[in-house]
Amino acid sequence: MSNAEIKPLNWNADPNIGYSVERRPDGGMQYTFQDVSHETLEHWRRFSIDHLIESDRLTRNLYDLRQIDILPEEAIIYALEVSSDPAARNIRLAVVLANEQVRDSVEKIAALTPPGGLRIGIFTSMDEAEAWLNRPLTQVT
Repeated sequence: MSNAEIKPLNWNADPNIGYSVERRPDGGMQYTFQDVSHETLEHWRRFSIDHLIESDRLTRNLYDLRQIDILPEEAIIYALEVSSDPAARNIRLAVVLANEQVRDSVEKIAALTPPGGLRIGIFTSMDEAEAWLNRPLTQVT
């Protein structure tokens, strides 16, 4: 994807929140979470909803949750709100995690996400997540 085709990230780092975002070479985003405090989740929710407003093409996003031990109910509720937005149908999302508690929460989000929307893959390896994200759309199930 050329730089002219990549929309602006509109990300401003904030030392008071526990995640960061970088633009991926394919035009998607990589989120890396260090914590899931209320402030972090509120910021992530606003940032994600703002990005969905202009979503007009397939986007490959990666969430690195390996530093997170547990996803609170608030995170699940916000994730379901964002994944239920009709614009989320354009998103292929790889989630990289390090423990079963977080896996259970992400599987709950995936199960409750409306059909035909966001496609979620769950991984314990960044390499596996990247391989899945890079597969042609027809091979993603």
